[in-house]
Amino acid sequence: MTRPEIEYADDPANEGSVVRVIGLWRYPVKSMLGERCGMLELDTRGVMDDRRYAVRDANGKFGSGKNTRRFRKIDGLFEFSAVYSDGIPVVTFPDGSTKRGDDEDIDAALSDALGQAVTLAREASISHFDAGPVHLLTSGSLNWLKNRLPNSIIDARRFRPNIVVETQYNKPLEREWIGKFVTVGAVTLKILDETERCGMVTFAQDELPRAPEILKSITQENALQFGVYAEVISPGTIVYGDDFAVGSDWGSKLGLL
Repeated sequence: MTRPEIEYADDPANEGSVVRVIGLWRYPVKSMLGERCGMLELDTRGVMDDRRYAVRDANGKFGSGKNTRRFRKIDGLFEFSAVYSDGIPVVTFPDGSTKRGDDEDIDAALSDALGQAVTLAREASISHFDAGPVHLLTSGSLNWLKNRLPNSIIDARRFRPNIVVETQYNKPLEREWIGKFVTVGAVTLKILDETERCGMVTFAQDELPRAPEILKSITQENALQFGVYAEVISPGTIVYGDDFAVGSDWGSKLGLL
């Protein structure tokens, strides 16, 4: 797989520059649609209560958009959505009905809707995260993809980020931040690695149609990578519109390098 040739102006990694947060998301139940937030609290696990719950099948694997050692692809999960109410996920079913995660018949209702025996499980010893606790995406990556697929609807929701950051370059610039420390509002993160995509980015959701060309383009032009994972170094709160800054010397300033 080949990567695109990227040409930057000065300061290619955006080090020393300050941009801002333009989107915050949390997903109460893994692989269901989530909730847009005006504020996120982060602890050392990641975004608090993000993917805290998952649909677990009869073999103990968690429902996902792909098959792995921990996860099993369960069709139909993207037709559900979930938001929190007093710390409990409220699940909206494809028919528009809702049930709280603590309703006594939630497991039966999910099993009936998905056509197999499942339970709604709270995270215990096995993490519900794919490969990193916080998923970050830039406007630059989204605009880069829009330029390649002008007839497709490119929307951040397809990629299920926690944080969307506005940048001054229309390029997938966040991959230049791997290994660096960034500050987002009161939070310090370390960028770990790129995010490998799967078929979930092509799924229809809300008013967004199915779009198989998105995964094809990312595969051919960016080796299946889109966005980055990060870990929380200094917990705190992020608010929509907060400044975002990245620099190679942030770790040494914090005594972390």
